[in-house]
Amino acid sequence: MWLSLLVLVGLILLYRWYRQSQILENLTDKYVFITGCDSGFGNMLAKQLDKRGMKVLASCLTEKGAENLKKEASSHLQTVILDVADSQSVSSAAKWVSNIVGNHGLWGLVNNAGFGFVFGPNMWTTREDFAKVVNINLVGLFDVTVNLVHLLIKARGRIVNVSSCGGRLSVVGGGYCPSKAGIESFSDSLRRELRDFGVKVSIIEPGAFKTGMGVTEPHLRALERMWLNVPAQVKDCFGESYYYQYAQGLATLTGKTNPKLYQVTDCMEHALTAVHPWTRYSPGIDCKLFYLPLSYLPTVLCDYLLCLSSPKPALRVM
Repeated sequence: MWLSLLVLVGLILLYRWYRQSQILENLTDKYVFITGCDSGFGNMLAKQLDKRGMKVLASCLTEKGAENLKKEASSHLQTVILDVADSQSVSSAAKWVSNIVGNHGLWGLVNNAGFGFVFGPNMWTTREDFAKVVNINLVGLFDVTVNLVHLLIKARGRIVNVSSCGGRLSVVGGGYCPSKAGIESFSDSLRRELRDFGVKVSIIEPGAFKTGMGVTEPHLRALERMWLNVPAQVKDCFGESYYYQYAQGLATLTGKTNPKLYQVTDCMEHALTAVHPWTRYSPGIDCKLFYLPLSYLPTVLCDYLLCLSSPKPALRVM
């Protein structure tokens, strides 16, 4: 019985591997538009797909980012300046893409641009801080997608939305995790809406990787600014020691981030080039073995494990 079960599992895994290893042909004829290519995942993916011969249209937030990318890529890669939080900028970039792809349509859209600069407790976060993160990560992604979806339908192409393990499990306060959870929900409804048009939608849920989104010195300065602007009555509840422990915890995360960005970009590439792309990709050991399993645990266990190393406020109920 056990032998038969092992053989069955082996055959299933073999079929699964074979199905996912099938790659599309004529990739050099396909246009892919990627947002957030100044650095990190977007920058690496643009160069990765460019080396594969695909027609890469890369958007950057700054002129410097665009210039640096063009120096490291082939002459076929084209760039455009795009601020996803600016609707006029999105509309302009969409027209630029449309003029280039013409009747070919757009094969791939990778919504990679994101912002995670403000990490901190919810009660320290201002309305402006919260809105800025959500506007870039979620509203901007929505705006880019709806402006380009007709081109994706024309090519029966692919949409790849970059979420986070924080979209499944809120591990930090502020607007970051809610924005990523919103991406998960938007992607699910979008996938069902576009199914009959032949457009596939995939979600990338990375763990903690060493990118510009990781915790850096500017993030710690932003946390300090948040703390200094917290109302006195709220400060009294938390206490100074809470702030210092929280800041130390964020700084510690920097040394634990994964520098192997290719684990994420390989998932993005597979979503764009495989005959049968996955609906969700979860790159990173921490995502696979900690965050995702933790998200399925009963709430009481999940909260206990996440709060084990959390700082304790000055005013608390015992």
